[in-house]
Amino acid sequence: MKVINIGLLGVGTVGTGIAKIMIDNEALIVSRLGAKLNLKKAADLDVARDRGVSFGKGVLTTNPLDVVNDPEIDIVLEMIGGVTIAKDLILQAIANGKHVVTANKALIASHGNMIFNAAADKGVAIAFEPSVGGCMPIIKTLRESLVGNHILSIAGILNGTCNYILTKITSEGVSFDVALAGAQAEGFAEADPALDIEGFDTAHKLAILSSIAYGMEISFKDIYIEGISHITPMDIEFAGQYGYKIKLLAITKYADDTVEARVHPAMIPFSNPLSSVNGSLNAVTITGDAVGDMMLYGYGAGMLPTASAAVSDMVDIARSILAGSSPVIPIRSFQTDRIRKIPVRPMDELISHYYIRLTALDRPGVLSKIAGILGDHDISIKSVHQIDQKLKGGVPIFMLTHQAKEAEVQKALTKISSLDVITDKPMLIRIEEKNN
Repeated sequence: MKVINIGLLGVGTVGTGIAKIMIDNEALIVSRLGAKLNLKKAADLDVARDRGVSFGKGVLTTNPLDVVNDPEIDIVLEMIGGVTIAKDLILQAIANGKHVVTANKALIASHGNMIFNAAADKGVAIAFEPSVGGCMPIIKTLRESLVGNHILSIAGILNGTCNYILTKITSEGVSFDVALAGAQAEGFAEADPALDIEGFDTAHKLAILSSIAYGMEISFKDIYIEGISHITPMDIEFAGQYGYKIKLLAITKYADDTVEARVHPAMIPFSNPLSSVNGSLNAVTITGDAVGDMMLYGYGAGMLPTASAAVSDMVDIARSILAGSSPVIPIRSFQTDRIRKIPVRPMDELISHYYIRLTALDRPGVLSKIAGILGDHDISIKSVHQIDQKLKGGVPIFMLTHQAKEAEVQKALTKISSLDVITDKPMLIRIEEKNN
C-alpha cells in the first residue's frame, strides 16, 4: 500500500486532535484515500507531556527542522501559530518542495500573499481550511462548490468567544465583564482575550474569505475593525424589544469593482438565521448570483472540529500526490495571474441604518437639540424612546435611524457629544438589514 508521510509542527490542542484522528480513524481514511497517512515526525517544545495519544517511537522531536527538512515527508501541517517562526518554517517547507496545511489565520492574513506566491512558484499546495470557521468547509465551499458563482456578499459569526459572551449577556442579562469571566472559566476565552473581543481574530478570517471570494490580494490592513467590549445588557435588551439580536459580524460585499470589508457588532433581525446562532458556535451566510443565499453552521474552534478540517485538507493533497499531479485547485480559487488588487471602500462611505444610545440630562429641549443636529447631517429618526432610569448622571435615549451615511453619522455624534447636556459617550451600533 502506498504510504504518504506527514510531518506535524506543533502538538498542542489542534495538533493532538490531528494525531488522534489519524490514529483512531486510520482504517476509515485508508478506505477513502486508498493509501496510508503515516505521521513520521511531530515537533513540539514539550515532548514529555502525556497527550492521550500514542505516538510511535522516534516520532516526537523538539527540533522543527527535523520535520521541514526530512526528505521523506510529503505534507507538513503547521499548527504552531504566530507570525514569526511559523512563517519561516512554512517557507522552508515550501522551498523543500513540500505541501503545507495550516490553521494559522493570523499568518495567512498578514503574509498570505507572499506565502501563496511562493507555493505557486514551487508548484506545491498550501491548504488552510482550518484557519477559518473550524469544521465548517467555508474555504472549500468558496473555492470549489461555488466556483461558477459571482460571490455578492458574505456575513458571518466567526469568533466563538465573542458569540458566547453576547449569548451570555442576552440570556442572563449579565455585564460584559461577567460574561467574559464566564467564557474564560469555560475555556472559550484566553487569559488575554483582546485578539478575540476587539475583533482582530474575526478580521483575520474575513481577510482570507474576501481574498478567495473575489480573487483579490489579502488586505487585512484595510478592514474596519470594532470589538464588543462596549456592548451592555441595556443595548441588548432594547435590541430585543425591536426584534433584533446583537452579534459580532464579519461582513464583506462586492459591488462596482470595490469591496466592503468590516468587522463590528451589528443588530440583525430575528428573521436572519444568524440571530439564532448561540454559544460558541460559528455560522456564515454566503450570497452567490446563481445559488442565492446559503448558510454553513458548526463549531469554529476546538480540538477535533479544527483537526477535522486539517485532515480534510491533508487528504485532498494526498489524492493529488497519488494521482501524480500538481495541485488542481488554485490556492485562492482564481488562477495566480488573475489575482489583483481590488479597492476596499472606506468605512465613511457605508450606508446603513443605525441604533444610537445617548445619555442626557432630563431637561426640556434636549431632544430637539439632538434631532436638529441629526437633521443637519441628513439623518432621519425612525423611532426614539426614553426611559426613566438614571445612567451616568442622565437618562438613556434610544434611537433608530433610517438609512444614513456613516461619515455624517460620525460627524453628528461628535457634535452631539460636545453638548453640555450629554453626560456619557454615545453608543452606536449598525443595523444590518437585508437591503443595506
